[in-house]
Amino acid sequence: MENSNSNLKILGAFILGAAVGATLGILFAPNKGSRTRRKILNDAKLLTEGLKHELIEKANSLLEKAEDLEEMAEEKINDLSKSVKSKLDGLVNN
Repeated sequence: MENSNSNLKILGAFILGAAVGATLGILFAPNKGSRTRRKILNDAKLLTEGLKHELIEKANSLLEKAEDLEEMAEEKINDLSKSVKSKLDGLVNN
C-alpha cells in the first residue's frame, strides 16, 4: 500500500512536470502569439476529444456490466421464486 502511494506520487510528479514543461515550451516558442494560442487551442481540443472518447467507452462498459448484473439478478429472482413456489406446493400438498 505504501509502495503504491509512492509510485502514484512519482507518476503524478512526472505528469505534472511534463505538463508544465510542455506549456512553457509552447509559451516560449518563437512563433507569433496568435499562432501559439491557436496551437494551444487545437491541442486542448484534441485532449478534450480523447477524454470524451475515453469517457464514452467507460460509460458503455459500465452500462454493459449493469445490464449483465440486471440479467443475473432476474435469473436469481426467478430461481428463488420457483424454489419458494415448489416448497409451498410441497407444504400445501402434505
